[in-house]
Amino acid sequence: MPDVRNCRKCGKIYNYIGGAPLCPSCKELDEADFKRIKEYLYDNPKASVTQVSVDLDVSVEKIKRFLKEGRLEIAGDDGNLILECENCGRSIKTGRYCVECERSLTSSLRSAASQFKSELESQSQNTGRSNAFGMRYLNKSYEKKD
Repeated sequence: MPDVRNCRKCGKIYNYIGGAPLCPSCKELDEADFKRIKEYLYDNPKASVTQVSVDLDVSVEKIKRFLKEGRLEIAGDDGNLILECENCGRSIKTGRYCVECERSLTSSLRSAASQFKSELESQSQNTGRSNAFGMRYLNKSYEKKD
């Protein structure tokens, strides 16, 4: 079933596919801003977020979003007051989590996935069907055999 939403920027109704909640036309404008920022940073690699925002007339929030998405990175080892790890609060250069929290989250997700997989396997063994959760084609003349 399609996921219909209103664009966060212009308010138009559109079919949401993923990513930022923007309609296709606003997403194109967003990508154009990203390309402008990228080109600007090639020419001015040590520019601050506020400098980029003022020179290109792009909001600081949009630049922060690109940083959180991992599309941009803060250069240098100066005290970064722009981005913080969403888990521990440590200063980071790009993304949403620091390296340590990212590793911890990854290992937690892997262990949860393996636990879920083993539970599914044990359930399928209990039912005696090896493909209890698989897919199959059913036609109209199909009759279930016990």
